[in-house]
Amino acid sequence: MSSRPEILTTTVGSYPVPDWLPALPSEQARLDATRVVFDIQRQARIDLPTDGELYRFDVNHPDTNGMIDYFVRPMAGLRERVGRSDHEEFARKGEMKFRRKAAGVVEAALGEGSLNLLADCELAASVAGGAFKFTVTSPYMLARTLLDRHYGSFEKMLMAVADVLAQQVAGLPCACLQVDEANIPGNPGDAGIAAAAINRVLDAFSGRRAVHLCFGNYGGQTIQQGEWQALVGFLNDLHVDHVVLEMAHRPESDLEAMRHLDPRIGLGLGVVDVKVNHVETAEEIARAIERAERMVGAGRVSWIHPDCGLWMLKRSVADRKIAALARGRDLYLGRA
Repeated sequence: MSSRPEILTTTVGSYPVPDWLPALPSEQARLDATRVVFDIQRQARIDLPTDGELYRFDVNHPDTNGMIDYFVRPMAGLRERVGRSDHEEFARKGEMKFRRKAAGVVEAALGEGSLNLLADCELAASVAGGAFKFTVTSPYMLARTLLDRHYGSFEKMLMAVADVLAQQVAGLPCACLQVDEANIPGNPGDAGIAAAAINRVLDAFSGRRAVHLCFGNYGGQTIQQGEWQALVGFLNDLHVDHVVLEMAHRPESDLEAMRHLDPRIGLGLGVVDVKVNHVETAEEIARAIERAERMVGAGRVSWIHPDCGLWMLKRSVADRKIAALARGRDLYLGRA
């Protein structure tokens, strides 16, 4: 067992929506649901919980978790209604193979419009009961869902999206800002511009900064094909305190790639597989940490967490999966 300083526990972001929120949606119900999500995590001894991303909840779009539409719909310069010609043009591009319809059409310079992350973060802070992490979707992933009819260059549009998000995250009342990116793992050729855009957002926030990367998850399906080895340079370019990586569902070779992660960046290790209903035991989580530190170096793992958000799982499964995190960490550290 390791005697090194504490490995911290966190969740990635989303959490299953309580059944009663879609049944009787209201601002008060959403706030109460956020209290419940925070309390579940604190009872499970999660060191850095998230608000479950319920600030994005939309009863009319329960299957998207708001990862895209919440951010782009309110932006100025963007048309949400997508006509046939827009639809066909976006489909021909083929860059978002899991999404054939554009999230919006950019027709003028992008601006904040009615996007207001501060209000939603303040609401979460009012019921968080302590330090928490607030999550936003990566500008690269958002830009890939848009059809450009204004900038004439994907990179220019990307940086415009990044500027909007950077203005939004400045001064947010949370301990940690996490940027979520699930598209670049399948498109490593864009690593340079993606890192520049993500860093523009991260640099606007003064607290702890993290980036979560995964290969996608929809109904237990992996969306992107790729490997971590191709992304080590991208990870090392990020202006982060730590990365939050999908690993429980990945081959062992992906762990070997983390030997080349810059030592200044804390390694966040996915030890809970969100693509299956199996509930990990404390022993399984302890073994996952031990295997990782044997491969990448003792003391290298600074965080453990699920591979991705938990919103597609049943509450009964998600609750038990995160309850195992602290128990497994303690077992590995010799406290159990």
